[in-house]
Formats: sequence, C-alpha cells, structure tokens
Amino acid sequence: MIKEILNDYFNAWNEGFTSKNGDRIRAYMSKSFVGYWAHSNIDKPDPYYYNYDLNTVLRQMDNAEKSFEVFSIIERKNGEEYLILGRETNLIKGEPFTAQCMFVWRNEDNKWKLLREYIELER
Repeated sequence: MIKEILNDYFNAWNEGFTSKNGDRIRAYMSKSFVGYWAHSNIDKPDPYYYNYDLNTVLRQMDNAEKSFEVFSIIERKNGEEYLILGRETNLIKGEPFTAQCMFVWRNEDNKWKLLREYIELER
C-alpha cells in the first residue's frame, strides 16, 4: 500500500518537471509538512514547509527525472504512520544527483500524507 503511494508521489514529481505545476505533488503533503534539505557544504539544513514555492523549484529543473529506492519501511502508531528510508536520485540533464532520505507518511482522514522529509545530498 505505502509503496504504491510512494510510486505515485514520485510520478507526480516527474509530471511536475514537465508541466512546471506542483499542485499534484502538494496534494500528497500534510498541511503540517516540514522538510529539511542539506549537503556537505553547509552546517545546518534548510527547512521548508507546506507552502514552499514548488513551481519555482520545478521551473529550475529542465530535463529532470526523480526516482526512489526503498531501503526500509517501518510501521508505527498502529499503522497510522510509516517511516521510510531510502535513496533518491534526481537525474538532471543526464547527471545523477543522489541523496539519502527519510520520509514520515501519516494517515490523515484516510489519505496518506507526507508529514516530514529529511534529504541529505551524497555530494
């Protein structure tokens, strides 16, 4: 079940790279969403929230594709949340950018929503 949601979520990203519209991506996010993004050249991750400007992010990405390899899925809170660890690959103009990721998905009103994400680029 949650693997299908993840697949649909990453398909929404790939559609967004083409359309430059983030509405379908945002539909997967909890209104309480917070994400953290970092890489080896910074000391503190940059947080972003539900209302961050997805369309600008998508417009910056030409010829891009996103994929995700699941390492582990842990059910918690009696199946109301999933903690997912894995590796994300963003292929941008043919160059792979990989990151280690942790996602927290929560069941909100019978819909799975992304509550938190932690993304650490491998570079």
